[in-house]
Amino acid sequence: MKYVKLDNIEIPQIALGTWSWGTGINGGNKIFGNYTNENELKNIFDQASACGFTLWDTAAVYGMGASETILGHCIKDSNAIISTKFSPFAIQSRGAMKNSLDKSLLRLGISNVDIYWIHNPKNVEKWVNEIIPLMKSGKIKYAGVSNHNLEEIKLAASILEKSGLKLSAVQNHYSLLYRTSEETGILDWCKNNNVIFFAYMILEQGALTGKYSFDKPFNSNTRRGKAFPSKVLKKLEGLIATLGELGNKYNASISQIVIAWAIAKNTVPIIGVTKNSHIKDADSALNICLSADDIKEIEKAAKLTKISVKASWENVF
Repeated sequence: MKYVKLDNIEIPQIALGTWSWGTGINGGNKIFGNYTNENELKNIFDQASACGFTLWDTAAVYGMGASETILGHCIKDSNAIISTKFSPFAIQSRGAMKNSLDKSLLRLGISNVDIYWIHNPKNVEKWVNEIIPLMKSGKIKYAGVSNHNLEEIKLAASILEKSGLKLSAVQNHYSLLYRTSEETGILDWCKNNNVIFFAYMILEQGALTGKYSFDKPFNSNTRRGKAFPSKVLKKLEGLIATLGELGNKYNASISQIVIAWAIAKNTVPIIGVTKNSHIKDADSALNICLSADDIKEIEKAAKLTKISVKASWENVF
């Protein structure tokens, strides 16, 4: 396993995501078309742990608690590092974050969380100020913001700094098809300020794995099926071919090349895991070192697709 420094602790270079764990609103069935049962997911957790993957990312809204509950059953008696999130809504009373955190901790079966994220930028000042006492109480070890733009990130960091605390991490959508966090200076700001950047949807929910195509599309009733209909998958053929050629060069799968690209861009990629092959891809990607020319070739092919996949919730950019 390879590690990066998160303030005063080391974390794995790759985080494992549980967005697709559990069913229901925002659950795996609605987003991905997955119906993986808890016993299967426990086996995935055990295999990942055996490979040294101890950093797990979830959120209260994934399956509206289902993901946290399943993960909580899996992490008993483990050394898992847990990352979960509070999602601000337009109107919420004071104390909403504490209530949400307490419910998350109960579902996860833990007394404190390693990384706690403010999941969107609705009223940055309000929610950053609410996270401060929770950090000082010891319920939250490290604070992060997700789906925030650079101005909002800087504001969050400054509020925490005034209380003697630190913004430790940023988590945004980042992929070959959506590089806004790079283009707007967020990646550079994170690097210059010792803040870890977590990249989610780097595989674009499977569209950048080579496993789906115009002739083998996603289920059209899922979120990813609506984001990547057959006509969009058709436009990705050139990029997939380029990734496949590099896969042959490194004796790797297309997924492994994409993960290696995200690591090379100084991010901690979050890889959703529901199959043994997902663990293998993450593990193998750690040993791939892409050259500067490889990266240029990949990014050129991505640009030629002329596809940008901004999600509906990404109104911050």
